[in-house]
Amino acid sequence: MCGIIGYVGAGDVVDIVHQGLINLEYRGYDSAGIAVRADGELLVEKTAGSIDAFEPPVADGATSAIGHTRWSTHGPPTERNAHPHLDCDDSIAVVHNGIIENYTELKAELEDHGFVSETDTEVVPHLIEDAFEDDPDQSLVEVVSSVTDRLEGSYAICVLRRDEDEIVATRDGSPLVLGHDEDGSFVASDVPAFLEHTREVSYLADGQVAALSADGIDVYEAGELVDLEVETVDWEPEAAQKAGYDHFMRKEIHEQPTALRQALTGRLDDEAGEVDLEVSFPDGYLDSLEEVQFVAAGTSYYAALFGARLVESLADLRASVFLASEYDGGAGRDPWRTLTVAVTQSGETKDTMDAIGVAADLGAGTLAVTNVVGSSVTRAVDQTVYIRAGPEIGVAASKSFASQVMTLAMVAIFLGRARGTLSRSAARRRIDELGSVPGAIQQVLDVEEEVRETAAEYLDAEAFFFIGREVGYPVSLEGALKLKEIAYVHAEGFAAGELKHGPLALVTEESPVLSVLTAGTAPERTRHNVAEAQARGAPAIGFVTEGLDIDQLDVAFTVPDVGWMEPLVANVYLQLFAYHVANELDRPIDKPRNLAKSVTVG
Repeated sequence: MCGIIGYVGAGDVVDIVHQGLINLEYRGYDSAGIAVRADGELLVEKTAGSIDAFEPPVADGATSAIGHTRWSTHGPPTERNAHPHLDCDDSIAVVHNGIIENYTELKAELEDHGFVSETDTEVVPHLIEDAFEDDPDQSLVEVVSSVTDRLEGSYAICVLRRDEDEIVATRDGSPLVLGHDEDGSFVASDVPAFLEHTREVSYLADGQVAALSADGIDVYEAGELVDLEVETVDWEPEAAQKAGYDHFMRKEIHEQPTALRQALTGRLDDEAGEVDLEVSFPDGYLDSLEEVQFVAAGTSYYAALFGARLVESLADLRASVFLASEYDGGAGRDPWRTLTVAVTQSGETKDTMDAIGVAADLGAGTLAVTNVVGSSVTRAVDQTVYIRAGPEIGVAASKSFASQVMTLAMVAIFLGRARGTLSRSAARRRIDELGSVPGAIQQVLDVEEEVRETAAEYLDAEAFFFIGREVGYPVSLEGALKLKEIAYVHAEGFAAGELKHGPLALVTEESPVLSVLTAGTAPERTRHNVAEAQARGAPAIGFVTEGLDIDQLDVAFTVPDVGWMEPLVANVYLQLFAYHVANELDRPIDKPRNLAKSVTVG
């Protein structure tokens, strides 16, 4: 989950790579470093902590460089453990994302080498050093290929050598994307690293090795040159910038109406009551389904909980939701009658990738709901539906959750229509309600100042409890997660009926209860749970469908009447509440401690 950037070509190489690291800081911000080749020398600078304090190498005449921003796995976030890592002669620099599981055994084999860090990565430059000592006439591509054959685990690796401008990169289980520009060549963990320079990209597959030069990129597989498809990313460079907002997260919260319109565009046929997701399944497969299994982690897991409710109600299917790290395929399932859906913003989440691998090995049909074209999950599944949220830089997910839920709602309609369990008229009504969600969210955004005032009023609370029923329950879980992630305050989400079965013991005058009270989520029942908390002195903040008569609340926010997706609209209030609590507490909102955007380690 670290950030990697490499560039070889014309221009200010150091500045280009340094800016790429800044663009990638959402992937890790424990430490940073750059290795530069200039005038036949290899110059390296590293720092612990945020890249804000990093001074890149001064290197006139630089022709190539690699950089890294780290989220610590092996060894604490110190300058010594920061990447790039070097061999004994300081002639080979390596940056790495992932985990090398057999590094202890490899390090024991390299006992005559000097190690300076506590990382697993450092074995790689020493292995490369040994390989060149054995045969100095090998190419860097050949050496990297042979060395990575010895590695167990997951990795994305970039190598820079003092003796040549070429950058060599390879991957297995961790993402790398190549950027093609007329002035040079890029490699990175994610497109935003170089988006201001080029939108022409190729996605490196597991086991492939790329050799980057100023003239272009050669890619090898099993020692043979292969052609990679060049795609044009439809994100504009401005999409990865703050555009006047203080934080990416607030910008991305405000981008949700646009993101949801993008998710819907071209997919809905209002008259026919149909959804076109550009997926195809074998004849009879959807009719034969007995279960849809969702696998996901974090925010995506809560989106999957929301989606599972919709699938059960519209497609007459059992829907199970698994934390990806706990998934084992489910005992007794018939794979032919099971569709496993991976929900992952990045398409690289290791737990989710492992789970979809289990499902595929069992023979289940597989579908990905993801944001990133060309990501690893898209190559691991039978079908993919993109959420079209655009780049999300803030570590705490916001617009991607909304886009995931919207896309899963379309999946539910698609399955219901394909299986004949959802009538045309009912589908038309659902589709019409989907189309009203972006405008409803904009109405919520327009009263942000009222949310900020409420956040300021309850800023010093000891704990926050979020409750809801039906699809309001996963929204409550997501609201609590946001507050925990970015404000560092205690927050818990519960199914409303469970509040009295234990958690009520924690409720005091210093623990506000935030409740989802939207039509279709049994608000009359939930209000009784709110009353139970109020009887213990807890302040009550509610998010109530327009026109519902619930007057017991200390603070009430109106949710526009848009039918079945109202809890998704209510969620925007919860995002804004978390944001403004965190902002008032002066938290690093885009870079919450101990977290990173794409979790590519187990």
